[in-house]
Amino acid sequence: MDVLHVDCDNCVARGIACSDCVVTVLLGTPGRGVDLDPDEQAALQALAGSGLVPPLRLIPGARPVRDVQLPQDWRDYA
Repeated sequence: MDVLHVDCDNCVARGIACSDCVVTVLLGTPGRGVDLDPDEQAALQALAGSGLVPPLRLIPGARPVRDVQLPQDWRDYA
């Protein structure tokens, strides 16, 4: 394992999974992110595996999601 940079600003699960993520449970929302070395990652995995804290919910590298505008003549027949 390498150092893991947790950047909440670029996480796809931000908002929907923050309340069930180990980072926000233990640290709150980090301002500039947080770096976890291999020992820290292993410790968090052990705590999450035993049910003491939620797992890391980070989904990195996501692009911002944009709403899709439906064509004006769109009809939903469902």
